[in-house]
Amino acid sequence: MKILQVAYRDGGGGAEKIARDLQHAYRQQGHSSWLAVREKGSDDPDIVRLHRPHLQERLFTRAADSVKKMAFRGSYRLQHSIRQLATPIRSGRRFLGHEIFEFPETHQLLNLSPQKPDILHCHNLHGDYFDLRALPFLSRQIPVILTLHDAWLLSGHCAHSLACDRWRSGCGNCPDLTLYPAIQRDATAYNWQRKQAIFAQSRLTIITPSQWLMDKVQQSLLMPALQHAQVIHNGVNLNIFQPADKTVIRQQLGLPTDARILLFAAASIRRNVFKDFATMRQAVAHIAEAMPNENIVFIGLGEAQPPETIGKAQIQFVPFQSDAAQVAQYYQAADIYLHAARADTFPTSVIEALACGVPVVASAVGGIPEQVHSLHVENADNATGILVPVGDAEAMANAVQRLLLDADLHRTLAHNARADAMRRFDAARMVQEYVTLYEQQHPLSF
Repeated sequence: MKILQVAYRDGGGGAEKIARDLQHAYRQQGHSSWLAVREKGSDDPDIVRLHRPHLQERLFTRAADSVKKMAFRGSYRLQHSIRQLATPIRSGRRFLGHEIFEFPETHQLLNLSPQKPDILHCHNLHGDYFDLRALPFLSRQIPVILTLHDAWLLSGHCAHSLACDRWRSGCGNCPDLTLYPAIQRDATAYNWQRKQAIFAQSRLTIITPSQWLMDKVQQSLLMPALQHAQVIHNGVNLNIFQPADKTVIRQQLGLPTDARILLFAAASIRRNVFKDFATMRQAVAHIAEAMPNENIVFIGLGEAQPPETIGKAQIQFVPFQSDAAQVAQYYQAADIYLHAARADTFPTSVIEALACGVPVVASAVGGIPEQVHSLHVENADNATGILVPVGDAEAMANAVQRLLLDADLHRTLAHNARADAMRRFDAARMVQEYVTLYEQQHPLSF
């Protein structure tokens, strides 16, 4: 089988990590596997650049970078103007609030790999690197699979619409243009209609990691393109993400062995609008006040920031770690994984925590209730964590305290978490489900 995947970059977490892990697994199984990206950080020859800046773009970008280094008064405005000249068509569209599709390399995507692929598997396509208008052509050449890791393809600009449901009927009058990926003006109705016209001419297999997102797909503008739909849960390497001796791991990481350690992992922890750091911070404050004799340490994995103190509780930030084994150590050191969010599709961090035998306290939003068997719904024999209402810091704090103060309950949920991860969230299972799907889509390649 010859498989070509598309993702924004070959590093990072989330959707990009899923694409990279799939590529490695396919090669281990003997398939020819390539990954096309906008940003390439490795020297892997099977990872190819999709977007290659043309000469004009490179020259103006270098000029803007030179101005940036000078740092004189007005230099920011000048460098911004120079960058606009690098890609005038895209700059004009950005000014109008249009989503950017002007990437001609997309139409040559099937020629990037040494051999024509049997399957084209695309992950997140936002980030100014992929021309959605190529989908009708590409989907007539070979089977095209889109794995949605968020809801951007369903809307006029945002990756998650939060409380807004205008994505169902055409967007327009957008309540928040700043939601990622932000646009300058409200062209959301135009963007929605462009996508609708593209999908009407496309033939796509749509995969989502959660039923929550699939339910949205089935009410969306993607439906005319839908040839097949399937939920495939993300998975993690259970040989890396597994329980370990907390005392030993904490000593290796330089963490206090007698502390109650809470963990949260995400990119841009404090600035990510879809996460909810403010609620977690308030929850930690409640916990510190209610448990004054305990050494509470809250670790934010994924961002470099100075430490903070709330009462006797400490908040420590750890920069993004690319090594999975290093990431796993932070889960193995934690007593509880804390995850507050305003929107979330199927966060990998939650299943990494479960795989390490760490009970999860999280917001009941998006696909998270499909990941965590909550103690409020399940009895202790089945529960793997506690789900709380979105934005409810007090409920989150109470859930954490309950698990910290009841050693037997914590032990039961920790055991359940690992057992459930082994049943449902093994990366090998995820890989096999995708391979089976490919076989169904292109049976002559097997």
